[in-house]
Amino acid sequence: MTFKIPRKLTALCAALTFVTTAQGNINTATIMASSASPSCLEYKVVGTCFWLFCTYFGCKVRTSTKVRHFLPEMVVSAYNHDGQNPWSEMNIVSQGVKGGEYRSPQKNYSQLTFKNATALGHPQGAISSLLKSTGYYCQSQTTPFVPYFLSSLDYFAWRQNLPEMFYPEALTPGVREVRSGADTWGNIFPRGGAVTQVHDYKASAVIAQRVADIVSRNGQLHIYQPAARTGGAGTWYPAPVKEGNAKNHKWQQLFPEMKQSCSAFPDAPPAMLSEKGNYTWALWRPYKCCKRRGQTFLYSIDWYNE
Repeated sequence: MTFKIPRKLTALCAALTFVTTAQGNINTATIMASSASPSCLEYKVVGTCFWLFCTYFGCKVRTSTKVRHFLPEMVVSAYNHDGQNPWSEMNIVSQGVKGGEYRSPQKNYSQLTFKNATALGHPQGAISSLLKSTGYYCQSQTTPFVPYFLSSLDYFAWRQNLPEMFYPEALTPGVREVRSGADTWGNIFPRGGAVTQVHDYKASAVIAQRVADIVSRNGQLHIYQPAARTGGAGTWYPAPVKEGNAKNHKWQQLFPEMKQSCSAFPDAPPAMLSEKGNYTWALWRPYKCCKRRGQTFLYSIDWYNE
């Protein structure tokens, strides 16, 4: 299914992108406008749901269409110093520790890079217009602006790598890595703020991937709020994020260069690197749902595997 973005909305996106580049930051209005991305949404009709509908006169089976689409759940930022979260309005909740003396991304000769990180509920916005045009859509499990991860609160795990430095995934080379062939961007474990990577964009992408790995799971030894609901009758929430798998999550770069497309890491590094080492992405995850047409959900049939 193809969507046509209204002309006024397209003009607004272009204007806000210019403001982002000119001011060297992003704001809530910019992020809301960026969600108007049909390519990231990927709306599909994928199956049929069956419901039992009962009245005083008897019961019958009703059907409804099952849909699948991505939603921007969170805004994930990786940045060097406290007070430098690219999402300007949310700096008040994004205070962290100093990441060390900053080197230009083009001249970062240190093997070890440290980043603060946040994951905040995506404000949604323009995507509502796209979804309403479909007739039926799923609701996000996250709440706009709510902090799901703040590295400043997760001090021991994020700064000291405790206890994950002793996990088998952290001790076994080649396990749980962000990589493309022989090009390794970095390891997922231990899920802390330090990455062995000289390329600033790649290091920040690994940090964002670690944050997504944490918040998409329950019971992790971190201080965070999970976005890992199990779903219910007629609703299927996304599975935990797994690096390199574009079927269960995608990233849309918001800063320093705003893009209208999504992809999984590792992607091609952008032409524009952040001068201050600060990066922001929107994390999109897939949902499935069907409209309730009875008191009891019976079962669903998928027309093809996703």
